[in-house]
Amino acid sequence: MALQIDREIVVALVLVFGMCILPATCRTIPDAAMAERHEQWIDQHGRVYKDDSEKAMRFKIFKENVEFIESFNSGGGRPYKLGINQFADLTNEEFRASRNGYEMSSHKRSPQTPFRYENVTAVPATIDWRKKGAVTGVKDQGQCGCCWAFSAVAAMEGINQLTTGKLISLSEQELVDCDTSGEDQGCNGGLMDDAFKFIVHNDGLTTESNYPYQGTDDTCNSQKEASSAAKITGYEDVPADDESALLKAVANQPVSVAIDASGMAFQFYMGGVFTGDCGTELDRLCFKTDDGTKYWLVKNSWGSSW
Repeated sequence: MALQIDREIVVALVLVFGMCILPATCRTIPDAAMAERHEQWIDQHGRVYKDDSEKAMRFKIFKENVEFIESFNSGGGRPYKLGINQFADLTNEEFRASRNGYEMSSHKRSPQTPFRYENVTAVPATIDWRKKGAVTGVKDQGQCGCCWAFSAVAAMEGINQLTTGKLISLSEQELVDCDTSGEDQGCNGGLMDDAFKFIVHNDGLTTESNYPYQGTDDTCNSQKEASSAAKITGYEDVPADDESALLKAVANQPVSVAIDASGMAFQFYMGGVFTGDCGTELDRLCFKTDDGTKYWLVKNSWGSSW
Protein backbone atom coordinates (compact mmCIF):
# COMPACT_ATOMS: atom_id res chain seq x y z
CA MET A 1 0.00 0.00 0.00
CA ALA A 2 1.15 3.51 -0.57
CA LEU A 3 0.15 5.13 2.22
CA GLN A 4 0.74 3.08 -1.06
CA ILE A 5 -2.46 1.07 0.60
CA ASP A 6 -25.86 -8.66 0.88
CA ARG A 7 -27.79 -12.14 1.72
CA GLU A 8 -31.13 -10.75 0.52
CA ILE A 9 -32.78 -8.47 3.05
CA VAL A 10 -36.53 -8.82 3.43
CA VAL A 11 -38.16 -5.41 3.55
CA ALA A 12 -41.84 -5.82 4.37
CA LEU A 13 -43.70 -2.87 2.93
CA VAL A 14 -47.50 -2.98 3.15
CA LEU A 15 -48.70 -0.95 0.19
CA VAL A 16 -52.10 0.41 -0.81
CA PHE A 17 -52.12 2.22 -4.16
CA GLY A 18 -48.38 2.73 -3.75
CA MET A 19 -48.66 4.41 -0.34
CA CYS A 20 -47.36 3.05 2.97
CA ILE A 21 -50.01 2.25 5.54
CA LEU A 22 -47.37 2.83 8.25
CA PRO A 23 -45.12 5.57 6.82
CA ALA A 24 -42.83 5.62 9.87
CA THR A 25 -41.82 2.01 9.30
CA CYS A 26 -41.17 2.31 5.57
CA ARG A 27 -37.72 2.88 4.12
CA THR A 28 -37.31 5.62 1.61
CA ILE A 29 -36.15 4.57 -1.84
CA PRO A 30 -32.57 5.73 -1.09
CA ASP A 31 -32.59 3.69 2.15
CA ALA A 32 -33.83 0.63 0.27
CA ALA A 33 -30.95 1.00 -2.18
CA MET A 34 -28.53 1.37 0.75
CA ALA A 35 -30.03 -1.73 2.36
CA GLU A 36 -29.32 -3.68 -0.81
CA ARG A 37 -25.72 -2.44 -0.77
CA HIS A 38 -25.47 -3.55 2.85
CA GLU A 39 -26.73 -7.02 1.91
CA GLN A 40 -24.19 -7.29 -0.87
CA TRP A 41 -21.46 -6.17 1.54
CA ILE A 42 -22.60 -8.77 4.11
CA ASP A 43 -22.29 -11.52 1.49
CA GLN A 44 -18.91 -10.26 0.31
CA HIS A 45 -17.39 -10.19 3.78
CA GLY A 46 -19.26 -13.10 5.36
CA ARG A 47 -20.61 -10.98 8.16
CA VAL A 48 -23.08 -12.64 10.56
CA TYR A 49 -25.25 -10.72 13.02
CA LYS A 50 -26.76 -12.32 16.10
CA ASP A 51 -30.25 -10.86 15.62
CA ASP A 52 -32.33 -8.27 13.76
CA SER A 53 -31.56 -5.62 16.36
CA GLU A 54 -27.83 -5.89 15.80
CA LYS A 55 -28.36 -5.95 12.04
CA ALA A 56 -30.40 -2.73 12.22
CA MET A 57 -27.69 -1.08 14.31
CA ARG A 58 -24.97 -2.20 11.89
CA PHE A 59 -26.98 -1.00 8.92
CA LYS A 60 -27.20 2.47 10.46
CA ILE A 61 -23.42 2.54 10.97
CA PHE A 62 -22.83 1.18 7.46
CA LYS A 63 -25.07 3.86 5.94
CA GLU A 64 -23.29 6.66 7.82
CA ASN A 65 -19.88 5.34 6.81
CA VAL A 66 -20.83 4.98 3.15
CA GLU A 67 -22.15 8.53 3.11
CA PHE A 68 -18.89 9.74 4.66
CA ILE A 69 -16.81 7.83 2.09
CA GLU A 70 -18.81 9.07 -0.89
CA SER A 71 -18.80 12.64 0.37
CA PHE A 72 -15.02 12.48 0.89
CA ASN A 73 -14.36 11.09 -2.57
CA SER A 74 -16.68 13.55 -4.31
CA GLY A 75 -14.76 16.43 -2.75
CA GLY A 76 -11.80 15.79 -5.04
CA GLY A 77 -8.43 17.49 -4.80
CA ARG A 78 -6.79 14.64 -2.87
CA PRO A 79 -4.25 12.11 -4.16
CA TYR A 80 -5.94 9.23 -2.34
CA LYS A 81 -9.39 7.66 -2.18
CA LEU A 82 -11.51 5.96 0.42
CA GLY A 83 -13.49 2.77 -0.14
CA ILE A 84 -16.19 0.58 1.38
CA ASN A 85 -13.98 -2.08 2.93
CA GLN A 86 -14.32 -4.78 5.58
CA PHE A 87 -14.58 -2.15 8.34
CA ALA A 88 -17.68 -0.45 6.91
CA ASP A 89 -20.09 -1.56 9.64
CA LEU A 90 -17.80 -0.48 12.50
CA THR A 91 -17.78 2.87 14.22
CA ASN A 92 -14.39 4.54 14.31
CA GLU A 93 -14.21 3.80 18.04
CA GLU A 94 -14.81 0.09 17.41
CA PHE A 95 -12.29 0.08 14.62
CA ARG A 96 -9.61 1.60 16.83
CA ALA A 97 -10.34 -0.78 19.68
CA SER A 98 -10.16 -3.90 17.51
CA ARG A 99 -7.26 -3.08 15.20
CA ASN A 100 -4.82 -0.97 17.18
CA GLY A 101 -2.56 -2.27 19.89
CA TYR A 102 0.55 -0.16 20.29
CA GLU A 103 1.13 0.65 23.98
CA MET A 104 2.59 4.13 23.61
CA SER A 105 2.16 5.06 27.28
CA SER A 106 4.50 2.27 28.37
CA HIS A 107 7.03 2.64 25.55
CA LYS A 108 10.65 2.74 26.65
CA ARG A 109 13.23 3.50 24.01
CA SER A 110 16.35 1.40 24.00
CA PRO A 111 19.51 2.98 25.47
CA GLN A 112 21.07 5.41 23.03
CA THR A 113 23.88 3.92 21.00
CA PRO A 114 25.61 5.26 17.89
CA PHE A 115 23.07 5.06 15.05
CA ARG A 116 24.45 2.43 12.68
CA TYR A 117 23.45 4.38 9.58
CA GLU A 118 24.56 7.77 10.89
CA ASN A 119 27.37 8.09 8.35
CA VAL A 120 25.30 7.08 5.33
CA THR A 121 25.67 9.96 2.88
CA ALA A 122 23.73 8.72 -0.12
CA VAL A 123 20.38 6.96 -0.37
CA PRO A 124 18.65 5.75 -3.55
CA ALA A 125 15.95 7.91 -5.07
CA THR A 126 13.52 5.03 -4.54
CA ILE A 127 13.52 1.58 -2.98
CA ASP A 128 10.80 -1.05 -2.73
CA TRP A 129 11.76 -3.93 -0.46
CA ARG A 130 9.08 -6.10 -2.05
CA LYS A 131 11.09 -6.02 -5.27
CA LYS A 132 14.18 -7.00 -3.30
CA GLY A 133 12.39 -10.12 -2.04
CA ALA A 134 12.44 -8.99 1.59
CA VAL A 135 8.68 -8.73 2.24
CA THR A 136 6.24 -11.59 2.82
CA GLY A 137 2.60 -11.34 1.72
CA VAL A 138 0.18 -9.10 3.58
CA LYS A 139 -1.23 -10.77 6.69
CA ASP A 140 -4.37 -10.05 8.73
CA GLN A 141 -4.35 -9.64 12.50
CA GLY A 142 -8.16 -9.87 12.62
CA GLN A 143 -9.84 -8.67 15.81
CA CYS A 144 -6.70 -9.19 17.90
CA GLY A 145 -4.91 -5.97 18.90
CA CYS A 146 -1.43 -7.34 18.22
CA CYS A 147 -0.16 -5.04 15.47
CA TRP A 148 3.03 -4.79 17.55
CA ALA A 149 3.72 -8.47 16.87
CA PHE A 150 3.03 -8.20 13.14
CA SER A 151 5.32 -5.21 12.84
CA ALA A 152 8.18 -6.83 14.73
CA VAL A 153 7.83 -10.02 12.70
CA ALA A 154 7.71 -8.17 9.37
CA ALA A 155 10.92 -6.29 10.20
CA MET A 156 12.59 -9.51 11.29
CA GLU A 157 11.48 -11.33 8.13
CA GLY A 158 13.07 -8.56 6.11
CA ILE A 159 16.42 -8.48 7.88
CA ASN A 160 16.57 -12.27 7.88
CA GLN A 161 16.13 -12.30 4.10
CA LEU A 162 18.82 -9.68 3.64
CA THR A 163 21.18 -11.67 5.86
CA THR A 164 20.50 -15.22 4.68
CA GLY A 165 18.94 -14.78 1.25
CA LYS A 166 15.85 -16.73 2.42
CA LEU A 167 12.42 -15.14 2.85
CA ILE A 168 10.67 -17.07 5.64
CA SER A 169 7.21 -16.25 7.01
CA LEU A 170 7.65 -16.14 10.79
CA SER A 171 5.17 -16.64 13.62
CA GLU A 172 3.22 -13.75 15.13
CA GLN A 173 1.29 -16.23 17.27
CA GLU A 174 4.46 -17.22 19.10
CA LEU A 175 4.82 -13.62 20.24
CA VAL A 176 1.13 -13.36 21.15
CA ASP A 177 1.21 -16.54 23.24
CA CYS A 178 4.74 -16.62 24.64
CA ASP A 179 5.93 -13.00 24.97
CA THR A 180 3.78 -12.16 27.99
CA SER A 181 6.15 -11.63 30.92
CA GLY A 182 6.78 -7.94 30.26
CA GLU A 183 4.90 -5.12 28.52
CA ASP A 184 3.58 -7.27 25.67
CA GLN A 185 0.15 -8.68 26.37
CA GLY A 186 -0.97 -10.46 23.23
CA CYS A 187 -4.25 -9.16 21.82
CA ASN A 188 -4.31 -6.43 24.47
CA GLY A 189 -1.36 -4.58 22.99
CA GLY A 190 2.39 -4.41 23.19
CA LEU A 191 5.65 -2.89 21.98
CA MET A 192 7.92 -3.85 19.12
CA ASP A 193 10.98 -3.08 21.29
CA ASP A 194 9.90 -5.67 23.85
CA ALA A 195 9.08 -8.12 21.05
CA PHE A 196 12.64 -7.79 19.76
CA LYS A 197 13.99 -8.29 23.29
CA PHE A 198 11.94 -11.47 23.60
CA ILE A 199 13.17 -12.77 20.23
CA VAL A 200 16.82 -12.16 21.18
CA HIS A 201 16.40 -13.77 24.61
CA ASN A 202 14.40 -16.66 23.15
CA ASP A 203 17.06 -17.36 20.52
CA GLY A 204 14.77 -16.62 17.58
CA LEU A 205 11.28 -17.25 16.21
CA THR A 206 9.69 -20.26 14.61
CA THR A 207 7.88 -20.30 11.27
CA GLU A 208 4.31 -19.28 10.54
CA SER A 209 3.55 -22.79 9.32
CA ASN A 210 4.87 -24.40 12.52
CA TYR A 211 3.04 -21.98 14.86
CA PRO A 212 0.16 -20.57 12.76
CA TYR A 213 -1.73 -17.42 13.61
CA GLN A 214 -5.04 -17.87 15.46
CA GLY A 215 -5.97 -14.27 16.25
CA THR A 216 -6.62 -15.00 19.94
CA ASP A 217 -4.57 -15.23 23.13
CA ASP A 218 -3.57 -18.78 23.99
CA THR A 219 -1.13 -20.71 26.17
CA CYS A 220 2.44 -20.76 24.90
CA ASN A 221 3.26 -23.92 23.00
CA SER A 222 6.80 -24.48 24.23
CA GLN A 223 7.44 -27.35 21.82
CA LYS A 224 6.66 -25.23 18.78
CA GLU A 225 8.45 -22.24 20.32
CA ALA A 226 11.65 -24.26 20.63
CA SER A 227 11.88 -24.83 16.88
CA SER A 228 13.64 -21.61 15.88
CA ALA A 229 13.78 -20.72 12.17
CA ALA A 230 15.38 -17.24 12.28
CA LYS A 231 17.37 -15.23 14.80
CA ILE A 232 18.46 -11.69 15.56
CA THR A 233 21.23 -10.61 17.93
CA GLY A 234 19.86 -7.15 18.74
CA TYR A 235 17.81 -4.18 17.66
CA GLU A 236 18.12 -0.41 17.58
CA ASP A 237 15.74 2.56 17.70
CA VAL A 238 15.99 5.13 14.93
CA PRO A 239 16.76 8.55 16.49
CA ALA A 240 13.55 10.29 17.55
CA ASP A 241 12.03 13.11 15.48
CA ASP A 242 14.57 12.61 12.71
CA GLU A 243 13.05 11.77 9.33
CA SER A 244 16.47 11.94 7.70
CA ALA A 245 17.64 9.14 9.99
CA LEU A 246 14.51 7.17 9.14
CA LEU A 247 15.27 7.59 5.44
CA LYS A 248 18.78 6.24 5.96
CA ALA A 249 17.44 3.25 7.88
CA VAL A 250 14.71 2.39 5.34
CA ALA A 251 17.25 2.67 2.52
CA ASN A 252 19.15 -0.18 4.16
CA GLN A 253 16.43 -2.43 5.59
CA PRO A 254 12.69 -2.68 6.30
CA VAL A 255 11.84 -1.08 9.67
CA SER A 256 9.01 -0.81 12.19
CA VAL A 257 7.53 2.65 12.78
CA ALA A 258 4.45 3.80 14.70
CA ILE A 259 1.85 6.27 13.47
CA ASP A 260 -1.55 7.53 14.49
CA ALA A 261 -3.90 5.41 12.37
CA SER A 262 -7.06 6.18 14.31
CA GLY A 263 -8.82 8.49 11.86
CA MET A 264 -11.68 7.54 9.55
CA ALA A 265 -9.50 8.31 6.52
CA PHE A 266 -7.21 5.47 7.61
CA GLN A 267 -10.13 3.20 8.40
CA PHE A 268 -11.44 3.46 4.83
CA TYR A 269 -8.21 4.12 2.92
CA MET A 270 -8.42 2.46 -0.50
CA GLY A 271 -5.49 3.71 -2.57
CA GLY A 272 -3.20 6.54 -3.56
CA VAL A 273 -0.66 8.56 -1.61
CA PHE A 274 -2.09 9.31 1.82
CA THR A 275 -1.87 13.00 2.68
CA GLY A 276 -4.31 13.07 5.57
CA ASP A 277 -3.57 14.18 9.10
CA CYS A 278 -1.11 12.11 11.12
CA GLY A 279 -1.66 12.80 14.80
CA THR A 280 0.36 11.85 17.86
CA GLU A 281 -1.76 9.04 19.33
CA LEU A 282 0.66 6.33 18.25
CA ASP A 283 -1.19 3.06 17.87
CA ARG A 284 -0.01 1.38 14.68
CA LEU A 285 3.37 -0.09 13.89
CA CYS A 286 3.71 1.32 10.40
CA PHE A 287 4.39 4.74 8.95
CA LYS A 288 3.18 6.84 6.05
CA THR A 289 3.80 10.42 5.13
CA ASP A 290 3.81 12.59 2.03
CA ASP A 291 6.09 15.41 0.92
CA GLY A 292 5.13 16.49 -2.54
CA THR A 293 5.68 13.39 -4.66
CA LYS A 294 7.70 11.62 -1.98
CA TYR A 295 6.07 8.90 0.08
CA TRP A 296 6.69 5.88 2.28
CA LEU A 297 5.49 2.40 1.33
CA VAL A 298 3.82 0.54 4.18
CA LYS A 299 2.97 -3.11 4.71
CA ASN A 300 -0.26 -3.28 6.69
CA SER A 301 -1.58 -6.10 8.91
CA TRP A 302 -5.27 -5.62 8.11
CA GLY A 303 -5.40 -7.98 5.14
CA SER A 304 -4.86 -7.66 1.41
CA SER A 305 -8.28 -6.06 0.82
CA TRP A 306 -7.38 -2.93 2.83
